[in-house]
Amino acid sequence: MEPQTKRRRGSSDASDAWLARPVLSDEQSRDVPLIEAFAAPIVDKKETSRLVRELSGLYPLGRLQHVKRVRAVAAPGGPHPLEVLLCPVGDAPGAEAPDIDALLPPDRVGRHGLGEPFVVRVPSRPPLTRAQFELVSRHWPTSFHEDKRVTGAMRGELFGPDQKARMQAYMTAALSAARAGGAAGMEAVGAVVVDPALERIVAAGHDCRRDHPLHHAVMVCIDLVARSQGGGCYSFDRHPACTFSPTNQEQPGVAASSQPYLCTGYDLYVTREPCTMCAMALVHSRIGRVFYGTASANGALGTACKIHVLKDLNHRFEVYKGVLGRRCEELRDGRTDPTAGV
Repeated sequence: MEPQTKRRRGSSDASDAWLARPVLSDEQSRDVPLIEAFAAPIVDKKETSRLVRELSGLYPLGRLQHVKRVRAVAAPGGPHPLEVLLCPVGDAPGAEAPDIDALLPPDRVGRHGLGEPFVVRVPSRPPLTRAQFELVSRHWPTSFHEDKRVTGAMRGELFGPDQKARMQAYMTAALSAARAGGAAGMEAVGAVVVDPALERIVAAGHDCRRDHPLHHAVMVCIDLVARSQGGGCYSFDRHPACTFSPTNQEQPGVAASSQPYLCTGYDLYVTREPCTMCAMALVHSRIGRVFYGTASANGALGTACKIHVLKDLNHRFEVYKGVLGRRCEELRDGRTDPTAGV
């Protein structure tokens, strides 16, 4: 089953411009929390190595290993060239009103070469994205091990023109299924499951809750994938837009054991963000990636929660939003006729 791209009447490439943005974990997408720490000017640059050595013995950075111990002072001609991190405020004796001798015991740290301590803010954990790194670096220099794939995805540069053309074709197929469901009097939500290795649609479906309350578009597609592998529990034959293509399991001479488990290695394209039930079904079916067009108020892949990144689950997958977002949003909000093009 190959996807076919149809241009809507009156549409243009410019008006349909879209980017597939990754739906990242909260740790990746939210600002890194900052904590207060004591720092001090290094007024004699020659004392830097000794001060770092003695401070590391007195106050090992421990959980702040990602923070640089020393930073250069940007202002040219300033009173001191460097500043050194002493310790988190919470680790200092008498943190609210620290006594200099208690903070830096003379028998542990020689204070010659140091100025008066002051309070700075430093990141409590390592930054995970370039945006986080650039933000925390304004407060204090920080180590950063960049995941260039995440950086490219956040900039909308992960997928090339050929990939985007295929993605648009697959979401167009999901939109066609959604319109077929709407024309049949059901919710206008559609989905397709794709084998990216073979570049073919394995299953396509739409909302069928008129028949069964659990038959959301995603659940329909998962069952159709099971049917493509010789299983499945339901028949959607009464709905012409709910289709599947048999996989190798049904081909002569191919062992059933060579068939991956359900959606392993597959992609899902769905016009609307899946709910919690559908998101958990995608976890259990081992989906590889999910692309959705527009958000949903109770969506479980970015809006209400982010099931795909929960660490306690035994399977996680990538999620991207925004593929043909405007068309999907118009269909969700009823701003287009769901029967158009059916």
